Amino acid sequence: MQMMSIGMAIGVGLFLGSGQGIHIAGPALLIAYALAGAVVYCLMRGLGEMAVHSPHAGSFSEYARIHVSPFAGFVTGWTYWLQCIVGPMAELTASGVYMHYWYPDLPQWVPALIGLVLLFGVHWVSVRMFGESEFWFALIKIIAIVGLILFGAVIIVTGATALGHGASLSNLWRFGGFFPSGGHGFFLTLQIAVFAFIGVEMLGITAGEAAHLERTIPKAVGNVIWRIIVFYIGALFVLMVVQPWTRYTADVSPFVSVFSKAGLAGAAGIMNFVVLTSALSSCNANMFSASRLLYGLASAGSAPRALHHTTRRRVPGRALTVTSLAVGVGVLFNYLAPAHAFITLTSVVSASGLWTWSMIAISHMRFRRRLALEGAPLPAFRLPGAPWTNIFVVAMVVIVLVSLAFEGDTRVGLYTGAVWFALLTIIYVVRQRVARVR
Repeated sequence: MQMMSIGMAIGVGLFLGSGQGIHIAGPALLIAYALAGAVVYCLMRGLGEMAVHSPHAGSFSEYARIHVSPFAGFVTGWTYWLQCIVGPMAELTASGVYMHYWYPDLPQWVPALIGLVLLFGVHWVSVRMFGESEFWFALIKIIAIVGLILFGAVIIVTGATALGHGASLSNLWRFGGFFPSGGHGFFLTLQIAVFAFIGVEMLGITAGEAAHLERTIPKAVGNVIWRIIVFYIGALFVLMVVQPWTRYTADVSPFVSVFSKAGLAGAAGIMNFVVLTSALSSCNANMFSASRLLYGLASAGSAPRALHHTTRRRVPGRALTVTSLAVGVGVLFNYLAPAHAFITLTSVVSASGLWTWSMIAISHMRFRRRLALEGAPLPAFRLPGAPWTNIFVVAMVVIVLVSLAFEGDTRVGLYTGAVWFALLTIIYVVRQRVARVR
């Protein structure tokens, strides 16, 4: 389960989205990632505290239902499912972008469709096959990131100039300053940083399902912090020190570009294969979560009961089929508007993920208030600085939501979120009235 969590947490937001972030804001992207990382730390501590006190398999919707309202729980459950199906759409889109490295004229929707069909087959066969494939996917991306950091460290220490420029810390400010696009560019990259971290909260879910929560939860949260420092900030720091940030482009993974510009075509090809498998890894883990979440919603009566069905191999076949068909919308999007697909889909994921993050923070505030009213002691493992740290999370959520309104492609995330919330509200009200009549 830890490998599945890594698979969801490290994906196209880092490998491809960071290229767009570097292109927009340059080195200031490091601060955007650090801020997003601070938010994730607060979320994980708060979620971990609730899981230790009252385990519910780390369910966001269950905590929202208990501590906020049944309506909040209903919306959170379905919104997390939306996040888990739009995420694979973005990841399949990235797979099409990566394939352009070898086949520039290949239509973007073709690799996306092939990837979706292959992953559907993997999930349909058995849970064991999914677990084994995800283990190897996650292991490949971890080795690749560590290898990149070591490669950069050698260049920095030796002062090699194979990249056409000497590696230097001054590359962080020599080309237009640390904030080359000013506050506006930095503001726009907050959404990119948030998208990169969407899914990290799954570590809290998997830890919540384990035994000995007092030990597993602190360990899981500690692992999150180290992954933030090494895999995200560390890798981006190396990329922008070994060569000027101006040499990276928005449409090519910087993890591939750094090798190709060094004249290491073989290494660039290997890294492109790695980022391709990374996209499939994240898609793999998200489809697993989405199908199980839909199955769980059906079990709780929040989705049609027909979806509460498993095959002989204990695979939720109907939920998996519905999830895969929903992800297929992303393939259609890549056929109709390939140039806008990735950034538009990431904005939808960010908007839905921000709802989940805000519900975790608000649920934790209500949880603390309930403990205070009951006179109960706080768990030994808890969120420092609450409720101010919760307020910080909610404030950052609002700021990032506002940033989505500044660009046409990202504004789609706000529109989708508004329509989705209105639709869920109508469904919830109708269901409640029908239940009262019965």
